[in-house]
Amino acid sequence: MPGAKLAQSPEEGDVCITEALIIKRNLTFPEDEDLSEKMFHTIAELQTVRLDREGITTIRNLESLQNLHSLYLQANKIQRIENLACVPSLRFLSLAGNRIRQVENLRDLPYLQFLDLSENLIEKLKLDEFPQSLLILNLTGNSCTSQEGYRELVTGALPLLMDLDKQPVLERWDSDDEDKASDEEFPELSGPFCSERGAGTGHEQAQGAQTAGSPDGAPSENGDTAHPHGAPPAAQEVPGWGQQPFRHSQAGEGDTP
Repeated sequence: MPGAKLAQSPEEGDVCITEALIIKRNLTFPEDEDLSEKMFHTIAELQTVRLDREGITTIRNLESLQNLHSLYLQANKIQRIENLACVPSLRFLSLAGNRIRQVENLRDLPYLQFLDLSENLIEKLKLDEFPQSLLILNLTGNSCTSQEGYRELVTGALPLLMDLDKQPVLERWDSDDEDKASDEEFPELSGPFCSERGAGTGHEQAQGAQTAGSPDGAPSENGDTAHPHGAPPAAQEVPGWGQQPFRHSQAGEGDTP
């Protein structure tokens, strides 16, 4: 089994995702179990991968995650959205609290429904870079949100969008949607995107809001599940969207909030 350290490229300071890190954060096995043959198949079966707060600067090495639905990369040091075409089944992506300057390379994700890009460095939006499948989008904390006509432009470009920046797009809610909601369809929204682990990012730490029984920021198995097709929620009623997961502070890197 490879070491659990992050791989560094020849370019100094470039920290990439490794298979070892995926295993360390997302898989547990009995100590006496032989992993040599089972490991690859287990990684390939993962549907949710959490790699928040690992100092990652570059997205790559996700090719083995062929069944991936949910990817948590918040509170890292990522500068570009890239190398996600290898996981076309992805429908939930958190990149909050990174160093991303533009929206790009998302059109190869035809099933992506939830995208959190809050607290990044996005100044201008390229609306044609968003997949048309998006239901929920969070861009709070980016200067692009102050653009004149911002909300109308985004909702006009994304015809399925139901929630923008933690505010429901009211004209798209059907009063009967609550009866059609499935509590099992989107379990990712049962917990906030933040984690209590110390953040090692240039953006600051998460606030202390997290789901009970979920020490690493994972959704609680016993928590209520929020669903985008229910009645229009007040912003605070959708964990992870109704709470502000990232804030700017003067705390040093690695400090806990």
